[in-house]
Amino acid sequence: MNNATHQGIREAIRARIVAGEWDLGERIPGEVDLAQEYGCSRTTVNRALQTLADEGVIERKRKGGTRVRPLPLPQAQIRIPIIRQQVEAGGARYSHRIKYRQIETAPAHILNLLRLDEDYPTLHLQTRHLADGQPFAFEDRWVNLDTVPELEHADLDAISANEWLIRTVPFSRGEVSISASNADADLAQMLALDPGGALFTMERTTWHEDKSVTTMKLHYHSGYKLDFEI
Repeated sequence: MNNATHQGIREAIRARIVAGEWDLGERIPGEVDLAQEYGCSRTTVNRALQTLADEGVIERKRKGGTRVRPLPLPQAQIRIPIIRQQVEAGGARYSHRIKYRQIETAPAHILNLLRLDEDYPTLHLQTRHLADGQPFAFEDRWVNLDTVPELEHADLDAISANEWLIRTVPFSRGEVSISASNADADLAQMLALDPGGALFTMERTTWHEDKSVTTMKLHYHSGYKLDFEI
């Protein structure tokens, strides 16, 4: 990358993090190596990395190098899972299918959860997560595009919104509720269940400082296991 700018290098490194080239908490190459790779000065790389650090994407330590920012653990209680990793940990092949993707005015109860007025842009996503081609979970998500404008044009066929947000957007707090529910006709079809079948349902809203990021419902088959850290 000749005549590279710090903005271009910043976005190139961000894209590599989102693509999973470096895992959460993993150390990335140093300034000297990155400067050589991108054909620019070390100062340019430093500026790009510092911007990513200021955004909370990476963390830098004088003697510890630069690492992809680990998942934050507010109150060290619940770790937000990357669904792909959950599926692969069970020995299955992960895939996902976007069933609905549209920028639209959110209904009143979603606006209330996100603390938004009606004129704020929201992205509505519905995604089916699969394990070996079979339904694993169904996700119904609303995203505050005022907080995360980059998501509007992100390639969510290549990486799910669940993983993109966890890898890209830091959160400072969240609200979680867990319940047992029964599948209506639409959910039964998405999860290959009989109508009325038992579900494990998680509802979660996350925030970055004083701005909402996303609110979602995630429905699993009744045998799903959630791990806590206390």
